[in-house]
Amino acid sequence: MPTFRSRSIIFAAALSLLSTGSALATPPVASPDDPKQVACGGDLGAFLEGVKADALANGIPADAIQKALAGAQIDPKVLSRDRAQGVFRQTFLEFSQRTVSQARLDIGRKKLQELSSTFARAENEFGVPAGVIAAFWAMETDFGAVQGDFNTRNALVTLSHDCRRPELFRPQLLALIEMVQHGDLDPAANTGAWAGEIGQVQMLPKDIIAFGVDGDGDGHINVKSSAPDAILTAAKFIQHLGFKKGEPWIQEVSLPENLPWEKSGLGGPLTAGDWFALGVTPRDGNKNFATLPAALIMPQGRKGPTFITYPNFNIYLEWNQSFIYTTSAAYFATRLMGSPVYNKGNPEPGFDDATMKELQTKLEARGHNVGKVDGILGSGTRVAIQKEQQRLGLPADGWPSTALLQAL
Repeated sequence: MPTFRSRSIIFAAALSLLSTGSALATPPVASPDDPKQVACGGDLGAFLEGVKADALANGIPADAIQKALAGAQIDPKVLSRDRAQGVFRQTFLEFSQRTVSQARLDIGRKKLQELSSTFARAENEFGVPAGVIAAFWAMETDFGAVQGDFNTRNALVTLSHDCRRPELFRPQLLALIEMVQHGDLDPAANTGAWAGEIGQVQMLPKDIIAFGVDGDGDGHINVKSSAPDAILTAAKFIQHLGFKKGEPWIQEVSLPENLPWEKSGLGGPLTAGDWFALGVTPRDGNKNFATLPAALIMPQGRKGPTFITYPNFNIYLEWNQSFIYTTSAAYFATRLMGSPVYNKGNPEPGFDDATMKELQTKLEARGHNVGKVDGILGSGTRVAIQKEQQRLGLPADGWPSTALLQAL
């Protein structure tokens, strides 16, 4: 469905925060308004009057609107972040080993014990296992430790006023005003990520209003300070994304020497049972979900860690469009639920920027759409690599190799 995921916007820029333990990337979904109908730019005072009029039309009282927007200002640092988003260049092994650390696993398991009743409620009411929620909690904010230091109101005013994507951010600003009306947010004090995400699982205001749960029973939805509120809100949101209770999301597997490699990759046509029949072996020995659709994914090719993903993996792709992030988060959840560390294998090293650009240029010359020739192994480049590997009689695992480059 056509949705706005701020994580797609901020993920790479936020990776610098990993040195403090947090990816600080967020899951919210919000359908953008028609950009032709969204006012932006010009005098800030006049712009805010337009926002006030929209909020009044939404039934929000004038005093709540005044409180929400009093002192609102443009934050140049937000615009700088928006204009200078970084690029995600880490491999799966690099990123997953950094984010799924033993220290984080220890903290996560402790949190599962300390908040066992909250996690049990999340699974009972929304069908989402504790490990799935806790892994996102860790990946987003290091269990609430690093939530961002941008004033949320000013960030959304800035991005709504800016004419680059006002249709995405103005609805979030209006939702923030509604949160102020409910007493769930202090506009002068609340801080979060630069793109407007709030709280321990980093959600946008529209999604907090739509999926917020008062987990601690204090009459407010406070995803910033209340772990029960954040956990249950995340669970309700994940359920909304389509998570099916009792079904797996990812499973590590071992591969035989030969496979129909062209059938691998997300969206493939086979079931888990089909893969098992071809010699793909689950490390945990569990073949109970053989009838479910399953995709064979090889984030660093057939010689690296390999997994099959089930329909529940799609919620990870809804949460974040980065393949490396989603695979790491899904793997993290299995570790919290008791699975062992993956088999690292012995993958071929990835290409540097110059070599990857050379490969992309050759793929483009063969008629493939790799997107921008930027040295990044994105989804378009992976698909093109796989097609050329298949044409050349190489194992079509979608991972760049010297053999492929030489053959081209």
